[in-house]
Amino acid sequence: MRKLVIGDIHSGLKALKQLLQKAEVTTSDHLIFLGDYVDGWSEAVETISYLITLNKTHNCTFIRGNHDELCLNWLKTDEHNDTWVLHGGQATQSSYLGIDSKTKNEHISFLENLENYYLDEENRLFLHAGFTNLKGVDYEYFKKNFYWDRTLWELALAVDRTLPKEDNKYPKRLLKYNEIYIGHTPVTRIGKTVPQNAANVYNIDTGAAFKGPLSMLNVDTKEVWQSDPVTTFYPTEKGRN
Repeated sequence: MRKLVIGDIHSGLKALKQLLQKAEVTTSDHLIFLGDYVDGWSEAVETISYLITLNKTHNCTFIRGNHDELCLNWLKTDEHNDTWVLHGGQATQSSYLGIDSKTKNEHISFLENLENYYLDEENRLFLHAGFTNLKGVDYEYFKKNFYWDRTLWELALAVDRTLPKEDNKYPKRLLKYNEIYIGHTPVTRIGKTVPQNAANVYNIDTGAAFKGPLSMLNVDTKEVWQSDPVTTFYPTEKGRN
């Protein structure tokens, strides 16, 4: 069984389908999705419906992203959020126009049941964004950090690669888990378009919401698969650009 971790999709369903095909995904693989399934391209409804169906035939773990939480709040309350609309929410709202109540309720249930994090048997942590408590995720006071925090990735990037883990200045957060897999902050911000490793943190968000590809990584071998740039699947759309 391969353990495959997938970065932020942002409604780029066509790219996801291509990615699964490229990696020749089978029902024996464990697919770990790092969140942000919506907000960006035009296929929010189709993406969530596809994931719900995929979960019936494949071994899937679905992590909660900040955009998923924002979408859930809108679906449940119809509250307007200017910031969300400007950062991909408009495309999601348009996608949900006219859907039937059965589909809407199924999507609400899917979003409500996303996991804040997943910890495997080899002490590898999977979550959308990060955590701040030095003792680890079980002690996190503010659960929203799991899908909003950016300091974990910032910390990992700043760590001196020559600093030994035994040094008392080595960040305690990075000693708690063997490996940590995140999305949330596109690696395109540091000029990269493939998943990046800093300290023991692996960032799989390669900017699918913007002009980058959607990426998947084999946790054990570190083999990477990527779709074409997601913008090429939706040439008449802006995404989050």
